[in-house]
Amino acid sequence: MGTMQLDDKGLTPAICQDANTGEVLMLGYFSPGSLKRTLESGEVWFYSRSRSDLWHKGEMSGNYMRVKSASLDCDGDTLLVKVVPDGPICHTGAQTCFFTPMDELPEFAPADGGPGVIEELFSVIQDRKREMPEGSYTTELFERGPERIAQKVIEEAGETAIAGVKGEKADTVREMADMLYHSLVLLAAVGAAPEDVWSELRGRRR
Repeated sequence: MGTMQLDDKGLTPAICQDANTGEVLMLGYFSPGSLKRTLESGEVWFYSRSRSDLWHKGEMSGNYMRVKSASLDCDGDTLLVKVVPDGPICHTGAQTCFFTPMDELPEFAPADGGPGVIEELFSVIQDRKREMPEGSYTTELFERGPERIAQKVIEEAGETAIAGVKGEKADTVREMADMLYHSLVLLAAVGAAPEDVWSELRGRRR
């Protein structure tokens, strides 16, 4: 029995494949609790990220997915679940969720929030560091060097603390956003990345 690797939300992605045809049907996410219920019941239970709750696949449509087998990949961070579907799997009524052809580069939707927005913002900061476009505030910070960036982190941290002491919720949120942005620029300036911070924090868990 392998070890299932959870992501930063405590979930693991699962590819669902028709056990009879080999067709890839959909991608969902398992939490430890939803996987336990899936293995015990023989029907797929996902974890719904939008509802933050367990989701019995087929509970609305009646098209359940009955589990034939489940396997971890070599890295332990993705599951392959072979199923026998009762009917069309996609909420659109299609047999599979993968029916939109990609003939060219698609438009990209930014992360709505949560930890993903940190990685998205850091990616933009790294692009600015490589390209150094004129007129960019981030470029200006990199040009002025780590000392100026560190000074801005201190300034924003002070403003965040003052807003917090005053109990000003909206101001605290805005100032903390400024502090996080400048902290990410400082990370990039010294050649580090958010994952280095996450790794350090994981190492401190007791």
